[in-house]
Amino acid sequence: MKIVTIVGARPQFIKAAVVSRAISDLNQRITANSLPVTEVVVHTGQHYDRNMSYVFFEEMSIPKPDYFLDINGLSHGAMTGQMLEKIESVLVEENPDVVLVYGDTNTTLAGALAAAKRHLTIAHVEAGLRSFNRKMPEEINRVLTDHMANFLFCPTKQSVENLKAEGIIKKERTVGNSNGCSPIHNPNVCLVGDVMFDAALYYQEHARKPQRVLPEQFILATIHRAENTDNSVRLKSIFDGFEKIVKEVPIILPLHPRTRQAIETLELKTSDSIKIIDPVSYLEIIYLLENCILVMTDSGGLQKEAFFFKKPCITLRDETEWVELVEHGYNFLAGATAENIFRAYKNAIGKNYNFNLELYGDGKAGERIVKSLAVQ
Repeated sequence: MKIVTIVGARPQFIKAAVVSRAISDLNQRITANSLPVTEVVVHTGQHYDRNMSYVFFEEMSIPKPDYFLDINGLSHGAMTGQMLEKIESVLVEENPDVVLVYGDTNTTLAGALAAAKRHLTIAHVEAGLRSFNRKMPEEINRVLTDHMANFLFCPTKQSVENLKAEGIIKKERTVGNSNGCSPIHNPNVCLVGDVMFDAALYYQEHARKPQRVLPEQFILATIHRAENTDNSVRLKSIFDGFEKIVKEVPIILPLHPRTRQAIETLELKTSDSIKIIDPVSYLEIIYLLENCILVMTDSGGLQKEAFFFKKPCITLRDETEWVELVEHGYNFLAGATAENIFRAYKNAIGKNYNFNLELYGDGKAGERIVKSLAVQ
């Protein structure tokens, strides 16, 4: 069996590492009468900064890409179009049994479209997430991918409910001791848990301190969503909120290239307590998550990672896909208003938390995904 894995952005590298390791484990257990699973990795190049791309392959022992398409720095339409063309060429050459895509990026959509045009089986990891904001390019990507996919691997019960509401589900299974989801060519929704939780558990003991002096107490913050970086009013208001907070506790801000460019364009000046640093590796992010007191982010993945490492999170967006975190009081939606951000900070640090809820599975999502695909 051959799987073509298509990745291009930091969160996808982390998720793919989990599934690649599960493929390797499966191959080691295969009997003489069984055929191994072959994985071909395609990197579109969507994230091209070294600290946001190849460093992840190096430190997480992800199989090096068999194809690097080097597509980045373009508009959404141009990027997706070029990816579609080049991915199709790879699929013609490889003729895989399954095309595996992750998350909600342009890479995700292009990979699914290319596979659908070739009538290939599509598996979508992290299916069913919805922010219900169609202005977000990520929302368009995830909705369209789900409606093309043959296998939909859901991380949460809510993501399954979202697919039910859209009429996608024809057969629903919780993959545990079963043989997986079947038959193919009929959308199958599998509640497997979150591969990001698998990654957090596996890599936690490998956390690495960034090579810089860190305050004794700090908040970890990230900003990269286009809705914030491309809107000068929102971006300035977020930093106004940060300035209020750093009077009490410093902020560590690993800066996405898009955000850095936006800050330079706006000529935003920040106080010394907002410590802007270059993008960090996944193992360094884990260290920062373990040692911070709070997370502030517009990232989808970091909201969950905050929960995995038992930290409250302030989300710098008006909505989130991870509604269960808000419902259980771990996540505070603050938008981009300085006053709301500061108010959320005060609420977050003033609460007692119980992080023992099992919201994202048991750390075996990757194993379930590979098992489902291997028996199809």
